[in-house]
Amino acid sequence: MPDARPRASWRRSSYSGDQGNCVEVADGLPGLTPIRDSKTPGSPALLFTNNSWTTFLTTVKAAHTA
Repeated sequence: MPDARPRASWRRSSYSGDQGNCVEVADGLPGLTPIRDSKTPGSPALLFTNNSWTTFLTTVKAAHTA
C-alpha cells in the first residue's frame, strides 16, 4: 500500500547563507510547522503548531533586538 501521508516541502531560511549549519522549515502541512537540521535530513523533525512557531520566532527576534 502506498504511503498516503502528505509530503513536506523543505526549504532553508534566506538568512542561513552557505555555512551548512541551517535550520530547514517545511511547507504544505496545514496548521503545523516542521523544523529539521539540514545536516541530518533523515533524522526526526520537530513539529510545532503554527501559533507556537510564530510565538517562538517573535520571542527570539525581540530578545535579539533588546
